[in-house]
Amino acid sequence: MTKTLESTVALVTGASSGIGEATARALAAHGARVAIVARRGDRLEALAARIRADGGEALALEADVTDEARARDAVEKTVAKFGRLDTLVNNAGVMLLGPIVGADVTEWQRMLDLNVAGLMYAAHAALPHLLRAASDAPRNVADLINVSSIAGRAARAGAGAYNASKFAVNAFSESLRQEITKKHVRVCVVEPGYVESELRGHNRPEIQEQMAKNLVIDDPLQPDDIADAIAYVVTRARHIAINEILIRPTEQER
Repeated sequence: MTKTLESTVALVTGASSGIGEATARALAAHGARVAIVARRGDRLEALAARIRADGGEALALEADVTDEARARDAVEKTVAKFGRLDTLVNNAGVMLLGPIVGADVTEWQRMLDLNVAGLMYAAHAALPHLLRAASDAPRNVADLINVSSIAGRAARAGAGAYNASKFAVNAFSESLRQEITKKHVRVCVVEPGYVESELRGHNRPEIQEQMAKNLVIDDPLQPDDIADAIAYVVTRARHIAINEILIRPTEQER
């Protein structure tokens, strides 16, 4: 594989499993040094060891990005270790479904804290470094990837609060894109459909049962599929900005 991202640095949140883990591996394979952030330190260390065994460089940072100070600290430790930051992948998130009527609003708060506030905290902390990297060698461009969902495009009954969190991600991403694109910091929102991951397992048992009945996909997306899309975005030439990717399993209708 051509080391398109050689001499660059990427930070991936929610990297202890699923899309985040796969993305960290993919960016490392393209030559980036990667900082991996999540709350499960043991999984991060295992991933870092795997990346190093494959010839890459990795920094494991146990942190909860819903805490603004810890999100900022993760960014600063990345820059202190590697000297720069060229790519931020905001992947950390949670999907808690259920009707709005009679909802447990603590679930809403959990989603807003992680899906929206945590993403914004990480972006805010990273932006000065991304802007600096975009004006510097080796690529004179930087990337901020926000992992959203098809739930950020169309509202569905039973997913109102999750929809709200992902609509917020899309709106924030587009506003930020307009603000910084002329400075060659590219912003892309990635909207996966059904991906086989741990995301479903965050829900209450009755919600998981309902999901299993309502969404039957024989060949769902895998985390590596989304990681491949993210790697494609960040390895484009400087004059190419891919601002949005909607990616579904072929069998998924909506």
